[in-house]
Amino acid sequence: MNKYGQYCPISRSAEVLGDRWTLHIVRDLLTGTTRFNELIRGNPGLSRALLSRRLDQLERAGVIAHDAGGRYELTAAGRDLQPIVFGLAEWGARWAFGEPDTDELDPDLLVWWLHRRLDAGCLPGPRFVVYVHFRDDPKRYWIVVEEEASLCLTDPGFDVDLTLHSKLATLYRTYLGHQTLGDAFREGHLDLSGSKAATKSFIAAFQPSPVAAFVARAT
Repeated sequence: MNKYGQYCPISRSAEVLGDRWTLHIVRDLLTGTTRFNELIRGNPGLSRALLSRRLDQLERAGVIAHDAGGRYELTAAGRDLQPIVFGLAEWGARWAFGEPDTDELDPDLLVWWLHRRLDAGCLPGPRFVVYVHFRDDPKRYWIVVEEEASLCLTDPGFDVDLTLHSKLATLYRTYLGHQTLGDAFREGHLDLSGSKAATKSFIAAFQPSPVAAFVARAT
């Protein structure tokens, strides 16, 4: 943790939150992540060793707590960061969120985000399977939704209820709030292949990014 040597609350806050990846970790904890491996999956480029150090720093600063079951949770101090973190999201959507660089479009990360936001309660049970295929990337993904959604990188062997076929950038824009999934489908920007009922259920279950409202307002 870097010290600024200034007796100022902004300096003290920056000493806790200003290191690389720290805000991303807090962002994910604010949006429901609780496990070490989930934090790794949601932050490609963050090593396990560095994540351990950042979590230790946040715990010593009183921002998070770590229970015996391996779950990380925000303390009252951590939860108080919500308006600050989402305030940064709102500012970034308005002033710093132009077109993406190619290396920012990561299909693994996008589908990880997407599957964690699906509302399983909107999908028919006992199992609903989504196959995700990008037109411009060779990777394939299966999202298996039972009581909750699981992401598979190899065919799980279940019948597919719906296929989502899209360019990577298009699905990013949809997830991040530039347009709704329903509008993207109706306007032909992406394809949803399945029964009418399955398509309708998936559109209802699809929840965009927690910052999508800020992006939509800034678009």
